[in-house]
Amino acid sequence: PLFVLSLQEVTASSRHYVDRLFDLDPQKVLQGVIDMKNAVIGNNKQKANLIVLGAVPRLLYLLQQESSSTELRTECAVVLGSLAMGTENNVKSLLDCHIIPALLQGLLSPDLKFIEACLRCLRTIFISPVTPEDLLYTDATVISHLMALLSRSRYTQEYICQIFSHCCKGPDHQTILFNHGAVQSIAHLLVSTSYKVRMQALKCFSVLAFENPQVSMTLVNVSVDGELLPQIFVKMLQRDKPIEMQLTSAKCLTSMCRAGAIRTDDPCIVLKTLPCLVRMCSKERLLEERVEGAETLAYLIETDVELQRIASITDHLIVMLADYFKYPSSVSAITDIKRLDHDLKHAHELRQAAFKLYASLGANDEDIRKKIIETENMMDRIVNGLSESSIKVRLAAVRCLHSLSRSVQQLRTSFQDHAVWKPLMKVLQNAPNEILVVASSTLCNLLLEFSPSKEPILESGAIELLCSLTQSENLALRVNGIWALMNMAFQAEQKIKSDILRGLSTEQLFQLLSDSDVNVLMKTLGLLRNLLSTRPHIDHIMSTHGKQIMQAVTLILEGEHNIEVKEQTLCILANIADGTTAKELIMTNDDILQKIKYYMSHSNAKLQLAAMFCISNLIWNEEEGSQERQDKLRDMGIVDILHKLSQSSDPNLCDKAKTALQQYLA
Repeated sequence: PLFVLSLQEVTASSRHYVDRLFDLDPQKVLQGVIDMKNAVIGNNKQKANLIVLGAVPRLLYLLQQESSSTELRTECAVVLGSLAMGTENNVKSLLDCHIIPALLQGLLSPDLKFIEACLRCLRTIFISPVTPEDLLYTDATVISHLMALLSRSRYTQEYICQIFSHCCKGPDHQTILFNHGAVQSIAHLLVSTSYKVRMQALKCFSVLAFENPQVSMTLVNVSVDGELLPQIFVKMLQRDKPIEMQLTSAKCLTSMCRAGAIRTDDPCIVLKTLPCLVRMCSKERLLEERVEGAETLAYLIETDVELQRIASITDHLIVMLADYFKYPSSVSAITDIKRLDHDLKHAHELRQAAFKLYASLGANDEDIRKKIIETENMMDRIVNGLSESSIKVRLAAVRCLHSLSRSVQQLRTSFQDHAVWKPLMKVLQNAPNEILVVASSTLCNLLLEFSPSKEPILESGAIELLCSLTQSENLALRVNGIWALMNMAFQAEQKIKSDILRGLSTEQLFQLLSDSDVNVLMKTLGLLRNLLSTRPHIDHIMSTHGKQIMQAVTLILEGEHNIEVKEQTLCILANIADGTTAKELIMTNDDILQKIKYYMSHSNAKLQLAAMFCISNLIWNEEEGSQERQDKLRDMGIVDILHKLSQSSDPNLCDKAKTALQQYLA
């Protein structure tokens, strides 16, 4: 057919546009740029051709030339903005030609139309995912200049706010913008007559306040035309406002609430923000809105049990979230084939958001957890989520499981029926740290003594896995590894205890006991205490590891540790003193005996009590050799201390001392 242009012909017609940029007559150059502008609008093929043919460096040259007319410079900025609207590769090509410094330089021009064209182009480039945000912050004067341009026109306001909201990633950027007066400069734009300006200003506040107490605390006291910002945000969440505005103002109020700037029981949270976010979860809403609504709501209620309860009974939320797994497309989108295709590709985002929100809802309340688990096929959905290809879904599913695993009732029933431990153990094999942390916390709960999953987990190689976690660089993983072993050792049979000690190795035990984190230390002592319970176990373990354990105990009692750590260590000694043969390890160790004596007269009653437990177990009458032990301790002056303690005003100490003295009289 004659009408198919060959690639060469397309390129030839494109070359014609580029050639005209080099004409000696400025009027022809201007006309060339205008023709080029009209040729590229909405034509990605044409954009790509012009970039390949080198139009960008020439347009940038003309844009920066002092001798170019303002009209020409403005048209160049418009064409460059149009090229940036194409594919990500187009944006990369523009960045490679150093377009950003050229456009920022253009902002110094006195001409408003030119400034607006440069800002529009900068906006288009900065909202592209391939543009590094830091390019906005390389020169400190840029931010203050942009703040100054905010007052020039509604277009400068719209584009600058959009640039800020896309380039504000993390606390460092928030601080820079905050210190340049962003809050004050942008606040009055919330009441602009232009919807686009109001919307972009609102987006700015939602990114500035996110997880930022400093910004949030400031926002509470800012007022515009006599109205405080929280009140303005509440007006923007009303049902008659566009969805995007409702959602974004709900995000602002959520950040302020989480930062402690607004109380969780404030009516603007309970009666406005929370119900607005629940509305966003309805299947009438578009996929993005449902995702953002659920994620924001999950964040709002994450740490507050009252909000969790209110959310759980608002608009049948728990049942509504089940639709996140069934209907990726909103009711209104069913007729739009492109939309359906998009939603199927992004359905995993919905699942992730639902798991996150279920995790927050069930964080504290037993009845809510029960409701969640009774929602159709819930456990199957979580189990499927654990093996999805998307890491975000896996993480959210593990979070959800962790939240539900805090329930004794569920561990005994649903968790057992669905053998949840199997996929969980699979997740723990070579997962990234953020998943490991939550998965290992969940495992801790599945290993509690009343959990029926304990046995099969042990058989599937858990000890080895947990011992390896205790060697992690990551603190949370070390804590969880040792915590899970502590739970595993609680009331366990001797074989399991021996396996744990073998798996950990003495060196690793000492490593954990000298860990700089007190949490790791406490859990390791808890593990030792659980290992050293019931007499035959105590004697068996002390016969194989006695020397090392006594060394460890000495080490801690001599170190600079808090009361809880020392108390836990003395309780371990009391357990050892309860052994039949293990007792001798204490009786033949004068150093330890002196330490016990010292703690009997300590200023802290908890430590005195723990030391007395040791003494009572050593002098108990019915046991072989008790006479010799009593004599040795009397010679050390222990009986005198007991007499003194039997006069104590603390009833616990007094009772314990009297009971011990009776052993001497019997």
